[in-house]
Order: sequence, then C-alpha cells, then structure tokens
Amino acid sequence: MKIFLDTANLESIKKFNDMGLLDGITTNPSLLSKEGGNPKNAMEEITKIIKGDVSLEVVSTEYSGMIKEGKRLREYGDNVVVKVPMTADGLKACKSLSSEGIPVNVTLIFSPNQALLAAKSGAKYVSPFIGRLDDIGQNGMHLIKEIKEIFSNYNFGTEILVASIRHPIHVVDAAKIGADVVTLPPIVLDKMLQHPLTKIGLDNFLADWEKLKQKNPDATI
Repeated sequence: MKIFLDTANLESIKKFNDMGLLDGITTNPSLLSKEGGNPKNAMEEITKIIKGDVSLEVVSTEYSGMIKEGKRLREYGDNVVVKVPMTADGLKACKSLSSEGIPVNVTLIFSPNQALLAAKSGAKYVSPFIGRLDDIGQNGMHLIKEIKEIFSNYNFGTEILVASIRHPIHVVDAAKIGADVVTLPPIVLDKMLQHPLTKIGLDNFLADWEKLKQKNPDATI
C-alpha cells in the first residue's frame, strides 16, 4: 500500500520524505490556505521534493475552468495529478484530461456509485472520504470494501486512495481491505511511528549499555 501525506506543509513533507516513507502528496485549497503565503511557490516546491504523484486541486466548478486550471497545474511537473470534484462537470473534465494523458484524482467520493462513475470516466485515483462518513454515523471503511469489490469485478485500473484518515486504525483497516493508497495528515503518520513498548525497550537497552560502560569504559560498538 502506498502512503501519501495530506498536507502542504513543506517541513512535514521533507521530514517524512527523508525517512523514505512517502510515495506521494495530496493537497487541496484548504491545506494551501492553512500554510499561508503564495500557493504557487508551495506547489512548485512540493513537486520538486516529491518524486511520486502530487495531487493539486482545481478551484473552478465548471468544466471549461477545470480544463484550463488542470492544464496549468500540470505545468508544475510531470508528477502532478489534477484533482477534480465528484460532480458532473468534474467527471467531464476527468474524461477530457485523462484522454490527453493528464492523470486525474476525483475527490469527495462518498458512495460506491460515485467511485464507479469516476473510474468509468478514466480517473487514475478515486478519493473516498471515510472520516467524514464516520462523523455522520456511517461506516466509512465499509465504503472502501464496496469500492474494492466493484473495481475487482471489472478490473478497473483506477486506484482507491483512502482519504479523510482520522487515526492509525483507519490505515490498518484500509490495508487489510487492500486499498491502493492512504493519504494521511502528518499527525497520523507520526502516531504510526510510535508505540510505548518501543520507547520502553529502547530506554532499557540504553540503560544497560550505560551499566556496561561503567564496568568497562573502553566498550564500543
């Protein structure tokens, strides 16, 4: 399963990319706004840092604007995936951009029907938002299971990019189902790195090593 970071924060992107953990990045207007500054500079920098796919989102809601913005976003790099909303105009734009060789991520997916239509429109990725479904009392992970089954039935090449991840358990559940990608906020990826027993074990190892050095000051690794 590929791991994308859902952020426009350059510090976080560099931190996790240096660990070799990142396969890509997803952004949206809200994430770019959160960071402030010139979004153009941020998008340019992100596409340079990351070798994998970087989703950059259009802000137009009608077809012609999406096409114009999508082509402009693609100029930031060959690794840019144009993100469009799950609307009639979004699917039309997805079909047009995909036919020109520009990969598309259809976002704001909340039903298997929407995922099916996005796949038929040529999307490289569909982004179901599981956390937002959980927030309204629905089972977001059940949606991933349904999409996975549908895509498997018809051998769609579209990848399932699980979005709106709230906690590490979401990641494990998505991996068990066989989702292609999860996109995580930095705080969730940080939590995945940690376990209290890891810290306790490391502290014990280091304490024992200090005891050894007291008895044998010349001890080295």
